[in-house]
Amino acid sequence: MKKMQLLAAAATLGLLASCVAGPHQLRRTVDDWDHKFYTSNPWIGAVMSMFVWPFVGFGAAIGDFFVVDAYHFWFKDAWDGKGTGFEHLRVESDQQVQSLLIDGSKFLHPR
Repeated sequence: MKKMQLLAAAATLGLLASCVAGPHQLRRTVDDWDHKFYTSNPWIGAVMSMFVWPFVGFGAAIGDFFVVDAYHFWFKDAWDGKGTGFEHLRVESDQQVQSLLIDGSKFLHPR
């Protein structure tokens, strides 16, 4: 009986782990929305960051966990070994900092 419980727990963990990984389309879309607000008006962006984005981001994370990430993992990515990417919204701004994953980028220095 313990082996069956252990096997069921391992299967459940495997299924849920697939829901944590993925393109996070809803959460990253909220991040793009936040980015767009902040670059157009930092004051409104700051207020939104305190009172709106945490709740919207939490809802998006739930949607990603149960639908988007699970779908992409099980129906697209797991079988060919290639993950689904996410293309961020391009927002024009006079100043931009770069991702620290970009070669040659510097911390706190606009390009």
